[in-house]
Amino acid sequence: MKRSFIAAALAGVALASLPFGAQAQLLKRGTAVQFGVAAGAAIPVSDLSDFADTGFNGTAMIGFSPTLIPLGVRIDGAYNQFGAKVTSGNLHIGSVTGNLVYKMPGATFSPYAIGGAGWYNSGGTGLTSSNDFGWNVGAGISMPLSGFDTFIEARYNQVQTSGGSTKFVPIVFGVMF
Repeated sequence: MKRSFIAAALAGVALASLPFGAQAQLLKRGTAVQFGVAAGAAIPVSDLSDFADTGFNGTAMIGFSPTLIPLGVRIDGAYNQFGAKVTSGNLHIGSVTGNLVYKMPGATFSPYAIGGAGWYNSGGTGLTSSNDFGWNVGAGISMPLSGFDTFIEARYNQVQTSGGSTKFVPIVFGVMF
């Protein structure tokens, strides 16, 4: 408790000693809670590519980015749909994942790495719905614009289903506000 107070006091002194323009920039970046949406293609890989065609992805997210470190947290809710190759109908996979985002410092374009885990729900025409654990890892590039950020991202997803795993790669374009 005492160390936390000392650290907070030192941070306050450091902030107060900065010029006013630098303080405003630091405080603006410190309140980095962002909401976003993304959409793009969902590409089946491994065994899933034998049964499903390329589909689409839609994602909504909320991100938390601390000021002084390049590591942030992002919570994603995603929907992926694939067309069936052999039969009529489709396969859908919804997910809610918690992810860590590591942004590389950059002036205009900021590359980043992302990875996390969460809950995936799979189902579709003629299939029983199942809830399973899954994980993802990927990379992207973000570009800040006036009042919002745009990004392009690709992530490998693996869902641990009974008797195997389902694998796919969404490639999306999005905006964060």
